[in-house]
Amino acid sequence: MSRLTSHPRQARLSVVTHASGLQPCSTAHKSPQEHKSPQKHKSPQEHKSPQKHKYPQKHKSPQEHKSPQEQLASPGLQLERWLEVPPPEVLPSQGCQGPRNLLCPLWRGWHVGVIKREGTGTDTPMIGDHVFVHYTGWLLDGTKFDSSLDRKDKFSFDLGKGEVIKAWDIAVATMKVGEVCHITCKPEYAYGSAGSPPKIPPNATLLFEVELFDFKGEDLSEDEDGGIIRRIRVRGEGYARPNEGAIVEVALEGFYEHRLFDQRELRFEIGEGESLDLPCGLERAIQRMEKGEHCVVYLKPSYGFGSAGKEKFQIPPQAELIYELHLKSFEKAKESWEMSSEEKLEQSTIAKERGAVYFKDGKYKQALLQYKKIVSWLEHESSFSGEELQKATALRLAAHLNLAMCHLKLQAFSAAVESCDKALELDSKNEKGLFRRGEAHLAVNDFDLARADFQKVLQLYPNNKAARTQLAVCQQRVRKQLAREKRLYANMFERLAEEERKGKAEVASGDHPTDTAMKEKSDGQSQMETEA
Repeated sequence: MSRLTSHPRQARLSVVTHASGLQPCSTAHKSPQEHKSPQKHKSPQEHKSPQKHKYPQKHKSPQEHKSPQEQLASPGLQLERWLEVPPPEVLPSQGCQGPRNLLCPLWRGWHVGVIKREGTGTDTPMIGDHVFVHYTGWLLDGTKFDSSLDRKDKFSFDLGKGEVIKAWDIAVATMKVGEVCHITCKPEYAYGSAGSPPKIPPNATLLFEVELFDFKGEDLSEDEDGGIIRRIRVRGEGYARPNEGAIVEVALEGFYEHRLFDQRELRFEIGEGESLDLPCGLERAIQRMEKGEHCVVYLKPSYGFGSAGKEKFQIPPQAELIYELHLKSFEKAKESWEMSSEEKLEQSTIAKERGAVYFKDGKYKQALLQYKKIVSWLEHESSFSGEELQKATALRLAAHLNLAMCHLKLQAFSAAVESCDKALELDSKNEKGLFRRGEAHLAVNDFDLARADFQKVLQLYPNNKAARTQLAVCQQRVRKQLAREKRLYANMFERLAEEERKGKAEVASGDHPTDTAMKEKSDGQSQMETEA
């Protein structure tokens, strides 16, 4: 289903909730004027926008937030719900919770009727959620034009992203898991004047029966392992997002098992969140947000406070966390292509100094980010010459060497070897590059490569005591490894020799398997003859 681009002044969407499926109605619905409204309609300008969310405030956990459907629903009322939809140009809500804007007080000027829930639970899909449905679609004359049931395959899409017709993005956002509803949509919220040949004619009003099976938030983790899940309550503005080094202003609330443990308004640089006791997964989520966006972020332990937990917040090891986030504003950092050669050198020097401070404080991940900035700014810059080129090369060399040291501290030994290799490309006889690469090889028991690096260090720098010590450690480990292998093979040969001796003894006694079987057969025949 394609997204429409028409902009009607007023359109109408009818949603009927059922405990079981109903047949499509072949009669046209009455016009909005023929339905009695619970109050006099007002224009959008006459409505006061809802009060904006303020921080700090008396808090409810994410699970305790009540949707507008719950506030308006009342048991025993009629099943049908009439939703007068505002013009598409005003659909993006300001001040209402995400896709639920259709049912929030801001839109009462278009008449919201009563709702009775037939799904389960209290949660409804949010913008960006991946939803799974079954549906059947009819024209108003009862002609069925499409059905996922006939294909025996559920249909899925990302809500609120324009992947389906407008009516679906609006209506499915009000549903709960297990709900079955009928959606009647005018052409402006379906396929418009173009239709969808050959099955859907131009200007067709459509009727859908939709059942919601499941929905899940957007996975922001790099490996798509479900470690960072985002669900958008309120869509942000535009398409720009914070980049590495951007200055962001956020309001956040952190939860562990329904307990509020953190509530702050912060202004900081992306990449420095660890110094503010923010989990790494939260910064990654902020980089995917738009200005003004409200969202809920679910973090697995590896993207939260991990195996160490956080004593300051009384968070135990391996804890799963939930954060409510509001990105108030941000200032993007200059990208490499936006910077002059002088700016790149200046910012690289600043990043090097910051990295040294972080490393001294034991904040190796933050130091790592600073050194990576230097590499990204200078590695592919070709405009340097003379004194600038020498300075840039020195900064690059220092960045790669320091990256290697950070990786060693974080036990990322393959990355440490890679950083050392890049440093040695700039200076093949660099003492630190050779030594740190040897340490990385030694850490993964690659003794031959480690020994070669330490020997080269001593060849070039005979007074390097650390290299001499590490070479001795390397040789000692090699001897231990050889001794273990010798014992292993000796035991193996002993077992083989023992088995061979047993086999020869059996052959010598004549009690090998074939003779034994024949003896048992003979004894059995003698016994049978005796019994006869």
